[in-house]
Amino acid sequence: MINVTKLNGKSFHINAIYIETVESHPDTIITLTNGKKFIVAETEEEIIQSMIQFYRAINILGLNNDKGGALDEE
Repeated sequence: MINVTKLNGKSFHINAIYIETVESHPDTIITLTNGKKFIVAETEEEIIQSMIQFYRAINILGLNNDKGGALDEE
């Protein structure tokens, strides 16, 4: 799960596995695979970095902190 913040300042968690798209228009909009959309205060880059950290934590696609890869942007 990743932590995000609504525009009213309330934070909540989203399961990053279900994120289909992250867009900026200029507000950041997260669209889930079921079509539900959330407008959040974080930037698109912050969301992407949170997703990468989440994927590493649960070892999706063999990503971990010891190996670099296509998603390694740090």
